[in-house]
Amino acid sequence: MTIASAMVDGDLMPRLTWSTFLTSWHVSRGWLLGTALIGAAYAALRLSARGRSTVRGWRVAAFLLGCLLLWGSVSSGIGGYAMSLFWMHMVLHLLLIMVVPALLVLGHPITVAVEALHERHQRGARRVLRSGPVGVATHPLTGLLVYTSVIIGTHLTGFMDRMAMHASLMTGEQVLYVAAGFLFLLPLLGEEPLRRNHAYAVRLVVLLVAMVPDTLVGIVLLQTQEDPFPEMMAHHSQWAPPPVSDVNIAGGLMWAGGDGLMMLIAVGLMLSVVTSPRRRELVTGPWLESVRRRVIAADLDDTSAAIDSVTLDPDSDEALVAYNRMLRRLDAAGDEHGRGRPTVGQPASDARDA
Repeated sequence: MTIASAMVDGDLMPRLTWSTFLTSWHVSRGWLLGTALIGAAYAALRLSARGRSTVRGWRVAAFLLGCLLLWGSVSSGIGGYAMSLFWMHMVLHLLLIMVVPALLVLGHPITVAVEALHERHQRGARRVLRSGPVGVATHPLTGLLVYTSVIIGTHLTGFMDRMAMHASLMTGEQVLYVAAGFLFLLPLLGEEPLRRNHAYAVRLVVLLVAMVPDTLVGIVLLQTQEDPFPEMMAHHSQWAPPPVSDVNIAGGLMWAGGDGLMMLIAVGLMLSVVTSPRRRELVTGPWLESVRRRVIAADLDDTSAAIDSVTLDPDSDEALVAYNRMLRRLDAAGDEHGRGRPTVGQPASDARDA
């Protein structure tokens, strides 16, 4: 049984139970072939790099798991019941646009492809990846815009009804969800050889902002009192909930599930920063660090050598002297009833009063 046939007559799908859900698998030859080819190509490229590869084993496992989950999502009972229950369709959406892309991005497929090239070709590939057009395409704001457009465009327009009338659009929708999720999460979770690796604080902010379209769509569908997808709901099984109730349940899943998954990704990103000294250095990014260097360098007569010394060793004697000068200047400008700030290396009890 295929999803397309279920779209023509929703009653082809038996009433949903744990038994029917676990046994409603179909081969989905196209997806099986596609995901198998992608996984095999990734594994072959990773093996060809051999000792040169910097992609660790757990990342390889994440990518291959993403391929398996992609096929499993559309071939299992989730994909089988996606046109019989709109809330199941929403579960499929969340898997395809968030969970599957996250696993694929964690696999660092771009790095795997580049490292499989000969050294002289690697330089050319890295130049292309750091070019302006690629930089724009992989910018977090571009990914956020695409993600928002796909989420809103497929749920708050007539797209669902058009998909119900044209079964081929369902495959296109699924591909679109995976591609949009991958583009969105690539600059946020990945550490690929792109034009710029953005500060982790920026990445966290983008993840939090991305909760807005999930929340918006979820609330709209949760509170609707009319059937927004009459053509799609016409193919529902007789045993399915009333259309409005089905849509309301799906809205709740989008709101809670979408925001929950996004928060889970953000927490995972924060943990990766906390446990990695290298990532901790990239929390604020180069702009805030350059401001810090220039403020301290201003107390060192603003010489180029001073800036270099602060850049190379923020704990140097020169940097500490400049920091103490800055504290004294702030202390002098403080409120007449405030307490003085102790300088670095000086006990708090010896700090002078303002």
